[in-house]
Amino acid sequence: MKVTRLYQPRNPLFWIMLVLNLLSAVLAWLTRAYSLDALGSVLVTAFAVGNALLGTYLAWRLMQS
Repeated sequence: MKVTRLYQPRNPLFWIMLVLNLLSAVLAWLTRAYSLDALGSVLVTAFAVGNALLGTYLAWRLMQS
């Protein structure tokens, strides 16, 4: 596997992976920047972790192709 295989701008999975990882970063920033109640914090954190996992899975698929 080569890391250079990640950069595939013509593949839609590449752009979905970028958006998901960017969204994870924004959600992680939201949990640290704003004082949310317990439920809001858990929901935002769960979405951030889910996005990060899905982005990692898409990166792995890109590296396999």
